[in-house]
Amino acid sequence: MRLILLLTFVFPFLIGAQNKYPQDYFSNPLDIPLILSGTFAELRSNHFHAGLDIKTQQRVGLKVKAAADGYVSRIKVSHYGYGKALYITHPNGYTTVYAHLQKFAPAIEAYVKKQQYKKESYEVEMFPSAETLPITKGSLIAYSGNSGGSGGPHLHFEIRDNAERPINPMLFGIDIADTKEPYVKSIYAYPLDENSFVNNSHEKQKLRLIPIENGDYVVENIEAFGNIGFGIETNDRQNLAANSNGVYNIRTFFNGNNNFELDFKRFSFAETKHINQLIDYEHYVTKKQRIQKLFKINNPLSIYKEVLNNGILNIEDSTYSVYKIRVADYKNNETWVTLNIKGTKNKALPPLKPKTTPYYIKADQAINLKQQKVTVDFYKGTFYEDFYIDFEVNNDTLKLHENVIPAKKSFKITYDISNYKDPDKSKLYIARLLGYKKYPAYTSTKRKGNLLTATTKYLGTYTLATDTIKPTISPLNFKNGQWLSKYRYLKVKIDDKLSGVSNYRATVNGKWILMEYDYKTKTLTHDFNDGVVTDTKNNLKVIVTDNVGNNSTFEALFYRK
Repeated sequence: MRLILLLTFVFPFLIGAQNKYPQDYFSNPLDIPLILSGTFAELRSNHFHAGLDIKTQQRVGLKVKAAADGYVSRIKVSHYGYGKALYITHPNGYTTVYAHLQKFAPAIEAYVKKQQYKKESYEVEMFPSAETLPITKGSLIAYSGNSGGSGGPHLHFEIRDNAERPINPMLFGIDIADTKEPYVKSIYAYPLDENSFVNNSHEKQKLRLIPIENGDYVVENIEAFGNIGFGIETNDRQNLAANSNGVYNIRTFFNGNNNFELDFKRFSFAETKHINQLIDYEHYVTKKQRIQKLFKINNPLSIYKEVLNNGILNIEDSTYSVYKIRVADYKNNETWVTLNIKGTKNKALPPLKPKTTPYYIKADQAINLKQQKVTVDFYKGTFYEDFYIDFEVNNDTLKLHENVIPAKKSFKITYDISNYKDPDKSKLYIARLLGYKKYPAYTSTKRKGNLLTATTKYLGTYTLATDTIKPTISPLNFKNGQWLSKYRYLKVKIDDKLSGVSNYRATVNGKWILMEYDYKTKTLTHDFNDGVVTDTKNNLKVIVTDNVGNNSTFEALFYRK
């Protein structure tokens, strides 16, 4: 009997383990052992992680090698996101991506800088032809860094198919030492309608998780009735790193039958936004903990595999059921959680009555809300589910529910500012009030006549804010009139406290110079090795503009031999 049960659980995984991806085609992009700070499809803010984050020994400047023969098909340099990123297309149809780079290999770097100076922009995106920058396996293509939205030095490495869908690089034989089982931090039970309950409550319940000797868990017995679902907070670790990483597969069983599966092999960028419907979004916003829901409600994610009744359990009165959760990493290290459920209908518990407001959102319909001089336009399909929304305008402050319901697409907020004086209108912007102190965070704002509009995906509190303060500019490694002959870099700090920096421009003797902007340190850096500063006497001019048009100008004189 034990053997039959074992085969029931294990056989599907053996079938799924068959690998259709080429092995030994892609090599390690670094000359150091692979140790990860981030795994594929790991849960991140508003998206799944699209690759492997490889540790670079807390350093920048490590040599990055091409994982296979091919050609550079795309180069993107941006202040945020991937920072400096390189894309190599390979003969087998796959593309590898290398991101957060410090700089490119010399030939690629020269190609990029030529375009940057031609366009007079640090941020560029290029799509070279197959003949322009051919690459051989193992050749130097870049140096690792910390550019863009990176939280520390590392190499972000991806493998994408010919439809630009990222795939777990481990499927291609990229090997990571891992003998550690995933660990489970918490389990939650969710009554899913007004007639359902768990442990005599209509509210979500955190369940008592009990570790057992073999590393698995059991949950204290629960009583339930009606349609319920479960959620899990779980992570994984590899052998050589203590980082809390994402898991590879989650599967559930109800009374011995397959019930639900999340499979993190591949996804598309178009669907990654639906992560906010996969997790308990309200719990994440309020407690910063990501609970993955083991049931599916109006979510088109392709990572759902075998799903019976959307993973929702219907618990009947006077029944006894067993629910099991299997969490696994790529190396098939696994952890099991077992829950025993007693079906009990509590007749004394009245049905749950939802909170109502005058405004009801139907997910499949567009709706326009308006009070005073503020209008909010929700488009068809903005949300995943129907709900009552809080909507109130008090002077210039818009209370638009709490940010506890995820949006599938952006919606529009419009302010009529005709009551403001003309000189003040240009300094207004729409801000979202964040945190306990209600800090006004700039929301990208456009003005047309007397209308200010902003698009956003976040419910919450918004207001009109004013920015009349110019950005600040200050030299970091030089003084006015200084000789800089022995300096390689020229560094300037820029900042804007309210609406934020929109753009900047730097010239020397009237000629545009490339200055790399690191928003994390608020630093502009020019490399004299670019060879564009050739005079002895040099007049530096830096102009910085914020998001409402305030601008500042900094000028200084320096000398070089």
